[in-house]
Amino acid sequence: MKLAVFSSHDYDKEYLEQYKQHHEVQYFEQALDINTVNLIKDLNFNCVCVFVNDDLNEDVLSQLKKQGIKLVALRCAGFNNVDINAAHQLGISVVRVPAYSPNSVAEHAVALMLTLNRKTHKAYNKITSCNFSLDGLMGFDLHGKTAGIIGTGRIGTELVKILSGFGMKILASDLTENPACIELGVNYVSLNELIAHSDIISLHCPLTTKTNHIINRQAIKQMKQGVMLINTSRGAVLDTVAVIEGLRNKTIGYLGIDVYEYEADLFFTDMSGQVVEDHCFQQLQHFDNVLITGHQAFFTQEAMTEIAKTTFNSLTELENNLPLSNSL
Repeated sequence: MKLAVFSSHDYDKEYLEQYKQHHEVQYFEQALDINTVNLIKDLNFNCVCVFVNDDLNEDVLSQLKKQGIKLVALRCAGFNNVDINAAHQLGISVVRVPAYSPNSVAEHAVALMLTLNRKTHKAYNKITSCNFSLDGLMGFDLHGKTAGIIGTGRIGTELVKILSGFGMKILASDLTENPACIELGVNYVSLNELIAHSDIISLHCPLTTKTNHIINRQAIKQMKQGVMLINTSRGAVLDTVAVIEGLRNKTIGYLGIDVYEYEADLFFTDMSGQVVEDHCFQQLQHFDNVLITGHQAFFTQEAMTEIAKTTFNSLTELENNLPLSNSL
């Protein structure tokens, strides 16, 4: 099979090349959208491999169909950037990597929590200047606090295990209760109850029409004063403007995000030396209780290995007319 990889970086090439087997691969740094879809025109590709900020709307998929594309392979678990219904109507199969490494994202969420709480990033900067004062570094014990987890799939479940080890009380909200979480002592409650009673809220739900801006002005009004809000799922589950308002009125005491609602033109690119003309992002950067990482929660050796293996396994299944294990 001949595969076109969009939004590719050196680290993608490193891992995909290790596990490509007999498949032929060509890499494109550009994101796939209506302006770049013709990069693969007349090159006889069978499949395209895309990531979180590629845009596969109906028009793009129609062009892919005309170019002979049979399979769209997502290098991620989320699929909000693909018009699945249009793909099915066009006869294009869509696969994903549903469990590349739940631990990687869960552990990163905890890293955001601990860094914001114990201010280790600020301590590091102070020590490099030989400032050994503890002023401004006060944190709080996680033990005994209440964590609210929105979404208890694979990643949410791993986070439950970690936070339980800290001695935290765990509330959860999801469309379906996970028996594994219940066994770990999780108490499933309504979203409103979770929001109202949690000291830390961590989001691990997919981005859908129902979860878009699930954290909005109304939700923030219900939160505890000084709540910590963590998002490692998809940027648009937070209403960014409402979150900024929550930071200003101090309802949100800490914000840790690895994803950002308008990240498509920012993340995965070295923009040092450039002016970031994104007013919301600029505002977030000015809060000293906000910690932003650039969509790196997934970025571990184990996750990259699983992404590569699963992607090429899907190609081999398609090539041999086998059922696609990870189809959408």
